[in-house]
This record gives sequence, structure tokens and C-alpha cells, in this order.
Amino acid sequence: MIMRTKIFLLSLLMGFSASIFAQETQIYESQLPGNKTHFKRNGFGSNWFINLGAGGQVYNVNQSIDGLGLMDRVSLIGTASIGKWVSPYWGFRVKGQGLTVNSHVIEDRVNGRPIYENANDYVNVHFDGMWNLANYWGVYKPTKLFNFTPYAGIGWAHRFAPSGVKQPQYTPNTGRYYDIDRYSDAFSINGGLQFGFRLGARVNLDFDLGVTYVGDYFDRITSKGENDHIVHAMGGLTFNLGKTTFEVIEPMDYALIDDLNSKINALRRENETLSRRPVSCPECPPVAPPVVQPASVINYVPNVVFFRINSSVVDNNQQISIFNTANFIKETGEKIKVIGYADKGTGNSRINLALSERRAKAVAKELTTKYNVPSDKIVVDWSGDTVQPYQKNDWNRVVIMSAQ
Repeated sequence: MIMRTKIFLLSLLMGFSASIFAQETQIYESQLPGNKTHFKRNGFGSNWFINLGAGGQVYNVNQSIDGLGLMDRVSLIGTASIGKWVSPYWGFRVKGQGLTVNSHVIEDRVNGRPIYENANDYVNVHFDGMWNLANYWGVYKPTKLFNFTPYAGIGWAHRFAPSGVKQPQYTPNTGRYYDIDRYSDAFSINGGLQFGFRLGARVNLDFDLGVTYVGDYFDRITSKGENDHIVHAMGGLTFNLGKTTFEVIEPMDYALIDDLNSKINALRRENETLSRRPVSCPECPPVAPPVVQPASVINYVPNVVFFRINSSVVDNNQQISIFNTANFIKETGEKIKVIGYADKGTGNSRINLALSERRAKAVAKELTTKYNVPSDKIVVDWSGDTVQPYQKNDWNRVVIMSAQ
């Protein structure tokens, strides 16, 4: 009987340990937001994209010019970019944009001079960081239809010197100085919002609303120290290259694995010792009859449910402990106390108290809804990080179920 018990425990522990080792590469459906989900790191050649687009742009959109409406000042803009998603919710790109944008200045009205239009041929190359809020705050799904991505970056803008243009020989009474027949360079600050719609695994339709700041003198016309800017609205297509998705994984608990391996090795050694015992032992003294415990004594070893960091989701490999506890309640009619804990090494006391409450209630919910345990047989409590049942910090992300 002892031998069979040891073999059963050894098999159970080995199966449990194997399931934990498998978590290193196991893909599962996450129900958590992207910022609380672990993703497998893809290779360098994965998750690249190329974007081509076109639209309209306006120079100093807040400027009011008599006789010219906003649409009269719109000119064509073209763009091309290449980038990479490092995770489902953040990435980077190098983007080039340009063509011709027109700036306008009201010249000396005292002398009857008209509105002056200055054509600026330019190119702006910038490096942007991108933050996909749909995947950061929401659950990551490769087939998600809509993505919302703010971006910000820095770059360098170059205005080409126009051919055949002569510098005006006057300074208007507006306080502006004209020097338009030369090129100019400017440090650019870029930002905006990109809205993406999935057309397929490899193609997205994107719309981009953005602004580029280039300083006061980019169009070679000073304007009382005010920063010039270019506002654009574009549409385009994004083509995804290489592997286009990310794998959601459950991280291993190495401390738990080490502890289970130690128990497995100890059981193996004990089984080896038991296997060398003779089948019969005439010289052995008679064995005393077993002591029968009173019916009132409850033999129950507390069951534990471990959790991932910052999580209150009960993983499938923890269900065996809840199953065993449910059977104990049904067989004995005893009450069970379910206590949630959190580790001190993560978060703060306020966050950990709420997290331990969610963990305890999650286990209690599994007992009642999945295993049909009456709720009056369960007492739920939580301690946050004020009590640490285990010496190893990571082990304290736990719910302990014990008999009342």
C-alpha cells in the first residue's frame, strides 16, 4: 500500500512539473490587456512593415489670410516609411515626407502690395516611437479590425533653394524679413495619430493626422519668433513583412519548479529504497495495528493555488488543487477557508491588498461555479502582503485553502 501511494504521488508530481515546463512555449488565449500579458520575443526579421501614403498639408494652419480659405492653401504631400513592431503595442519607424508646401505672407498693404505666396519644396525625415493603444489597453488579437496608434519623434527637415527666384529688395512694415532664394535646414519635432483598419494578414488601410514643427525660419521668412508648423492629413497602405503575429505565453515559475524537482527526487529515492525490501520478512517483529483516528479528526493538507505576477486569473495547471479541495468538502461536509496573498516584492500594500482579494474570490468562484461547492461552505479572506506564508517571495502570489 505504501509503495502504491509513493508511486501515485511521484506520477502526480512529475505530471504537474511537466505541465509547468511546457508553459515556456505554450500558446494560450489571453484575457488580460496587452500591458499585463507576456509575449514571446520574435526574431529580428519578424513584424516589419512598409507604409506608402499621400494626402494634403497646410503651412501654419492657424494663420488667417484675407481672401484665402483653408482649402486654397492645401497642397499635396507624399510619404514613405519603414518600421518594426517590437511588441504588439510598441514599435518604431523611420518616415520620410515632403513635396511642396506653400506659405503665405501679407506684404506691405500701405504701398498696395498683395498677398505673397512662397512655394517651399522640402523633405522631412524623422524617427518615431509608436504606441498602439488598442493592443496596450485592450486584449491582443491578431485579427483585430481597428487599431489606434499615437506617435512622436524627432528628425531633420530640408528646404531646397528655389530656382529662378530673386530675393525681394524690401522689408515690409509687418516686421517680417524675406530671404526666400536660399535653402534652409531645421530640427523637426513630429507627432500625431494613426488609425489603422485591417484588410488582411499582410495589408492595413491607415489614416494619419499629424503635425511637424520646424522653427521660425524654415520658409526663409521670419515671423516675430513664432514656430512654423506643417499640419497634414494622409491615407495610405501598410504592408506587413515576415512574421506578422506575436505569441502569448505563460512564464515559468522557476522557484516552484525547483521545489517540485526536489520533491520528485526525494520520492524517487524513497521508492528505490522500498523496492529493495524483501517480499516477506520472517525475522521482522510483528507490526502494531494501525491507530484509528476518531471520526472528528480531519486529515486535510492545505491546498495552494499559485498565480502569475500581477494576475488574479486561475491557470489551468492550478485546477488540481481546487478539484481536491472541492472533493474534500463534498466528502466531509467541512468548511474551507480561502485566503489570498500577494508578494512584497511587487507593487505596494494598497495594490497588493486588492490583488489578494481578487485572487481569493477567483478561487472561491471556481469552487462554487465549476465544482458546485455550496457558498456557505467557503470562508473568503485576504491579507495582501502583510502576511508572507513562504520565505521565497515569488511563492507568496498564492491562495491557500485550509480546513476551518
